[in-house]
Parts: sequence; structure tokens; C-alpha cells
Amino acid sequence: MRLLLFISVVVAGALSEEVESTKDIVQDNWTDFWVVRLSLNLLGYATIFVPGFLLIRHFRRIKYNEIAAPGCLQNFIVLCVFGKEQHVSLEEGNAQKSGTSSTPVKVEEPFSKRAIRLLICVAGLQISYLTWGVLQERIMTIEYGQNGTNIGEFFKDSQFLVFINRILAFIMALIVIMFRSQPPHTAPLYKYSFSSFSNIMSSWCQYEALKFVSFPTQVLAKASKVIPVMLMGKVVSHKTYQYHEYATAIMISVGLSMFLLTSGDVTRHKDSVTTTSGLIMLIGYMLFDSFTSNWQGELFTQYKMSSIQMMAGVNMFSCLLTSVSLIEQGGFIDSAAFMLRHPEFLMDAVILSICSASGQLFIFYTISQYGAVVFVIIMTVRQGFAILLSCIIYGHPLTSVGIMGIVILFIALFLRIYATQRQRNLKKTGLVSHSTSAQKI
Repeated sequence: MRLLLFISVVVAGALSEEVESTKDIVQDNWTDFWVVRLSLNLLGYATIFVPGFLLIRHFRRIKYNEIAAPGCLQNFIVLCVFGKEQHVSLEEGNAQKSGTSSTPVKVEEPFSKRAIRLLICVAGLQISYLTWGVLQERIMTIEYGQNGTNIGEFFKDSQFLVFINRILAFIMALIVIMFRSQPPHTAPLYKYSFSSFSNIMSSWCQYEALKFVSFPTQVLAKASKVIPVMLMGKVVSHKTYQYHEYATAIMISVGLSMFLLTSGDVTRHKDSVTTTSGLIMLIGYMLFDSFTSNWQGELFTQYKMSSIQMMAGVNMFSCLLTSVSLIEQGGFIDSAAFMLRHPEFLMDAVILSICSASGQLFIFYTISQYGAVVFVIIMTVRQGFAILLSCIIYGHPLTSVGIMGIVILFIALFLRIYATQRQRNLKKTGLVSHSTSAQKI
């Protein structure tokens, strides 16, 4: 509800800007404005959330899990609303009490084998997300069908792109679950819907932002989201930060400012004032993306599901929400008609979805095998390559000052990663030393 309230406030504040810019922005009809599309999307999601909220509250009030008779429908309702309790067998309980485990001891792999697997992960992540970034900018910024005297048209429905990305990721997650054993699933299914909604909204904001700011600007803004996170932690949670965190935050701000103030941002609306709209989209992306990761972290901690189970649950609700909203707005018909008029768009959309789904699998595998720090380093390097590719392919202007700003920003990011990891290692070393001393005493 707080997210919906925030969206309403942002939409109301941005509405005046959109009304003022209607004379400059060439659109087919009033439904092409992002404010209107966002409102229609939210109304579509509400047709799922409102009845779902009422049903969940009713089943919890009557304690349906205690009175439900055996049956497919009854079990499904219990799974959605209450989840399942994890039952431990007698052998497992005895093993836990005796301090032993039936799980085989993991044999340490040779360094060469781990290095090869890491290189495969790096290549998979780079290829998947670099291709995804190039196609994302292409789909949202070029006019399909433009040839000589023919006037092209932009693809406008960002929600359809979110849908095709999520449905393929959902299918791939189900395939992995079918062929690979997973831990017992105990979480109520409805809890995936919250991160699913925020994930949809962050992706939608990401696509819409490309109508108002260039792809390099979007990438740098996403890389700089550590600044609002620190500010929010200081104001809300009264957190304290280390000196290196303040120093890197200042470096990130300086680098981003140098880039933004010296680069000519070429957007779809070349003659309109779209700075505020682009800023709102980027802020929305950061807020929703931050909520997604935090909520999923809570679910991992509380219910101990696997990453693939999380991937399947989130994408399942994403498919449900976006499909219902698209059906209500006629989005499937409009997008299908656009595909028939421009077959090259179909190819771009299919490759975009494959890259998005395969990228998710590489993310989960890399984090599980090599940890979050290695993954962050890989993705930070990917952001630098993405900016370079975008500037080369789509001709975004870069000045020497702008390039220096990018260099400063990425140096700050790597310094932050290094300092954070070093601090964690020192803490671990301190704990180990303290434990050893205690044992000697």
C-alpha cells in the first residue's frame, strides 16, 4: 500500500509536466503518455491484488488450513495462503541432535576447474546482459519501418516487453525445477506477489526511462544508486557509515555530474523538456529495485527456498499480473499487430527475452558458486562495457570530461567493493582469533 501511495504522489506531481509538454511531444493519442499508461497498468494489477487481499484475509480469519478437507483445491488454497510446514524425518532429527548429517562432504574442486567455470559464468553474464542492453535501447528508441520516405513508428508498450521476459524466465525456472532436486517449499505463494509487483514496476520504469534519457545515462544512474540508499539509511535508520563509504559516494556523485553536464542526451522526444520524466523513471526504478532485493532477502532468510524456486515464484506472479493488465488494455492485440507490421521487432523481442531469462540463471548460479562480491564485480564491469557499446552503436556523444567522469565513477565502485570485502575479512579474522583464544583459555 505504501508503494501504491508513493506512485500516486509521483504521478500527481508529474502530471503537470506532461500536460505542459503535450504541444512538443508527437503522440498518436492521449493513452501514449507514461502517466496514463502507468495508471492503467496499476488499475489492471488492482484487479488481482484487491480480490486476492480480501480472499487471503478471509481464509486467515476462519483459519482455513485447520478446517480444510483433503482435495486438490483445498491444498492449493492452503499452499497459496498458509504455505506448508517443513516436516523433519526421524533419521534427520537424530542426525541433527547428534551433530552429524547425512549430507555428503563436499570435495574441494581443483583450481583450474573452478577458474574455467568462473570464466563461463563471466562470458554468460556479459553476453546475455550486453546483448539485452543493446536490444533494450534499440526496441525503445528506434522507429521500426522507417525506410527512405516511409515514416516509422516507435514501440510503446513497455509492459508487453516485461511480460515476454518474465514468461520465458518462468518456463526456464520450471524446467530446472523438474530436472534438479530442490529443498522443500514452505513459503505461502502470495508472498512472492510483493516482490513480483516491485520487479514489474522496476522493469517498466527501466524501459520507459529510455524514452526520456539515453542508455549511458540510465546505466550510470543505476550504478549510482548507492547514494540514495545511504541517504535513506541515514535518515530512516540512523545508520553510520565508514569514511571510505562517504569518499566513494562523493566520487560517484562527481563522476556522474561530470558525465551528465557534458553529454548531449539524445532521446525519442528530441524537442521536449523531459528531464523531470526521466528522473522520475530512474528514481522509480531504484526504489522498486531496492524493495525487490530486500523483500527477496527476507523470504530467503525466513523460508530457506532455493534461488530457482524464488525465480519461479516471482515470475509466475509477474506473468499473471502483466497478462491480466495487457488483456484489459488490449495490449496483446496492439503488440501482435505491431509484430505483423514489423517482423524485425519480433526477432528483437525474442532475443531480448532469451537474454533476460538466461541472464537470470547465470546470476543465481554465479552467486551460489562464487559469492555476491564476485558477481558484483562482474556486473560492474558489464555496465562499463554496456556504456561503451551503446555509444559506439547508437552514436551517443562523449566528451573528454564525460569520459573522465565515467572513469571516476567506476574507480569509486571498485574501491567500494574492495573496501567492503576487506572489512568483512577483517571481521571474520577477528572472530576467528577471538574464538581461538577462548578455546585456549
